[in-house]
Order: sequence, then structure tokens, then C-alpha cells
Amino acid sequence: MKKKLVKMMALLTTASMMAAGVMGCGSDTADNTDSTPAADSQADNTTDNGDAETDEGTAELTGSVTMAGSTSMEKLANALAEAFMEKNPGVSVTAEFTGSSAGLESLAAGSVDIGNASRALSDDEKSTGAVENIVAIDGIAVITDTANTVTDVTSEQLASIYTGEITNWSELGGADEQIVVIGREAGSGTRGAFEELLGIEDQCNYAQELDSTGAVLAKVAATPGAIGYVSLDVVDDTVLALSLNSVAATEENILAGNYVLSRPFVMATMGDISAQNETVQAFFAFIESEEGQAVIQQVGLILPE
Repeated sequence: MKKKLVKMMALLTTASMMAAGVMGCGSDTADNTDSTPAADSQADNTTDNGDAETDEGTAELTGSVTMAGSTSMEKLANALAEAFMEKNPGVSVTAEFTGSSAGLESLAAGSVDIGNASRALSDDEKSTGAVENIVAIDGIAVITDTANTVTDVTSEQLASIYTGEITNWSELGGADEQIVVIGREAGSGTRGAFEELLGIEDQCNYAQELDSTGAVLAKVAATPGAIGYVSLDVVDDTVLALSLNSVAATEENILAGNYVLSRPFVMATMGDISAQNETVQAFFAFIESEEGQAVIQQVGLILPE
């Protein structure tokens, strides 16, 4: 009996020790399990913070830039807008081509960020707070249909054609053909610059006044005896560009000051560029960059000195 009791006591002691061992193992496992999520959580937080810093450091430029104004600046404005948006996908740049005076009125009204003008700003326009930011120099080409045999006129002769004193190409050594005088509408920057440079403001006798550079180019190309004026960068082989005072309309002659019909391309802002929002400032910074300057030259315009 005593032997049985001793044996039972031994068995109970062994069972108790085994149970304690199992509980100890369970406790160790639980501790290890609890510590793993904490480490993972800490790692996750570190990763999240790193992502936030990276995102902040490489944040994309966002916002919009709105322009309105000169139809002569359409090619330039579109080219700059496309290049800038390609570089900054988060930005929208839009432009309306309503004429220089209309664009500056929109700027003064606060409906656009930039007023495009293919001429210098008037004192009245500057008095509203508009600032003249010259981004390029353009020549005004005088064009005729390609069948015209007159290739060179003086400034005085050109002025006389537009005021109606000279009405036939034969008076200039050409064919006996009536001169059809084509020009731009009132408020056009090209018209304003052309008339001012020739000293014939409000004296012109137009057969037709058209509302865009492209329309003048197409009309002159299709009309025998026609003469018109357009931005130098749009001239193509559908028309003939006349020399003025025996000087061809070229970039070299304009930079040298030898060609009389040239004017600034202005992107006006209300107040200095530094007072504009971040997106507009970035747009002007792009224009001043090597990439932006290359765009200006690619569309056939001259960089301001």
C-alpha cells in the first residue's frame, strides 16, 4: 500500500512539473507573438514618414494659368503652354485669342492672369497697374500675292498705299492692277504697331479689316493685287514678303535695327511677376529658362536683349 502511495505521489509530482513546463512555453510564445506586431508597427510608421517626406520633397506644381489677347501671339502662347504643361502635368494653361486690347481689358478686369499684347502698352493701360513683360520681339512682314512683281517699297510708299494715295501697282513699277488693301481690325496689336511705326494712325483706307493673322495671310494669298501685314513668324510660301527700304524682313535685320517694322510681344501682368501666384511665377520662370527661350526661337521669334 505504501509502495502504491509513493508511486502515485511521484506520478502527480511529475505531471505538475510537466504542466508548469507547458505553461512556461505558452507564456514565452505569447510574449514573442506580442513583440512582433509592435516591431512591425514601428517599421510601418518609419516607412510612412519616409513616404511623406519624399512626397513633400517632390510635390508637383499644380494650378492654372489663364491668358487672353493677341492673335499674333497664338503660335507662341500655344507652344509655351504645351511645353510648360508637359514639364508640369499638374498645371493647366489656357489661352484665348481676342486681340491685344481685349486681352488687356480682361487682365484689368481680373478675369485672366496674363494679357497678351503684340505691341507696347499705352500709358492708360499701365495706369491700371498692368506691367509690360516683353518675352519676344517680332517683325511685321508686309505681304502680297505671289504673282506680284513688286518686291521692294519704301516706308513712304507703304504709308501712301495704306492711306489711299497710291492705288495701283503700276505706280510702283508693277502691273496695271488695283491694290487691294487688307488690314486688321481696330484693337489689333499688329494693326496698332503697324500704323504707329509708319505714322498713319487712324488714316488708313482699308478694303477689308480681318480679325486674325491667319485670316490676313489667307486673304492676301488668294487675292490678286492684295497687300497685307502679318507677324513675321507666320509667313510661308503662299505669299511674297516685301523688302522695306531695300531691307528684307529677317531676324538679323531686325536685331541690327535696319528693318523698320518690329514690335514687342508682351505678356502683361497686374503688378510685377513677383506679386503673382506660384503657378504664374513658375510659368514666367520657364519662359526665361533655356528651354523656354528655345521654344521662342523655334516659333521664329527673336529673344529680347
